[in-house]
Amino acid sequence: MVFGLGAIAHMVLGDKMGSYLGVNLGFGFGVTMGVHMAGNISGAHMNAALTFTNCALGRMSWKKFPVYVLGQFLGSFLAAATIYCLFYTAIIDYSGGRLTVTGPTATANIFATYLPDHMTLWRGFLDEVLVTGMLQLCLLAITDKGNNPALQGTQALVIGILVVIIGASMGMNSGYAINPSRDLPPRFFTFIAGWGTQVFSAKDWWWVPVVAPPLGAYLGAIIYLIFIGSSIQQEPQILETPSTYEDRRTPVLPKTMSHPPMTSSLTPVSVSPDNRPSVLSHP
Repeated sequence: MVFGLGAIAHMVLGDKMGSYLGVNLGFGFGVTMGVHMAGNISGAHMNAALTFTNCALGRMSWKKFPVYVLGQFLGSFLAAATIYCLFYTAIIDYSGGRLTVTGPTATANIFATYLPDHMTLWRGFLDEVLVTGMLQLCLLAITDKGNNPALQGTQALVIGILVVIIGASMGMNSGYAINPSRDLPPRFFTFIAGWGTQVFSAKDWWWVPVVAPPLGAYLGAIIYLIFIGSSIQQEPQILETPSTYEDRRTPVLPKTMSHPPMTSSLTPVSVSPDNRPSVLSHP
């Protein structure tokens, strides 16, 4: 969020210092850094819509949902506060000291998404559903070990590229919030920081990035599981004949051995460098 909001600040405030492509790169590779930072701790849950979908599909306990979302909201709020502090003088200079939500010197759009004039509320809602659905659909493909996943160690980079592609191709209509944790906490920060209640009343848009992304993510996951996941061929299980099983169960001992080994050949054991045995998976 710090990288993404900072990129927007460059685009809005800087004279030829930023661009829409820079915004996409900021959010995309910001996600990459987030995956590296927390991937081995929590699975890098940075999106409340994706967390909701994981719980709805039974892949994660609902008990974790409020904890994860609280962490996401707190991080996003602090990111908005950080960018506000870093760019405070530029914001005041650009806006002439008036913190506005709409108009030629609006600066609230640095922190949260706002619907452009050419979009209606419900078209924006459908846009957020579709774009978030694409995000979830592609994420499942990237991480599905039964399909054609990203190479080990490249998942964070590929996910970041996915966010860049989504922003570059479908971000114009609604700002591709695609995440309640990305939009609501910074919006609440701007309300506290002086932009006023208009951050919630402008086109009645504020609730759409909260409701539409979870719906879109769930639909995207269902589409993947029905049309792609069900088509993935599973490796056939080879049943062993009794004779084969007995042959593997009773190893042939060298003549020099007077007693069988300590472990069965069905559970091979290796000894790690620190002399602790580790059970290997059976082929």
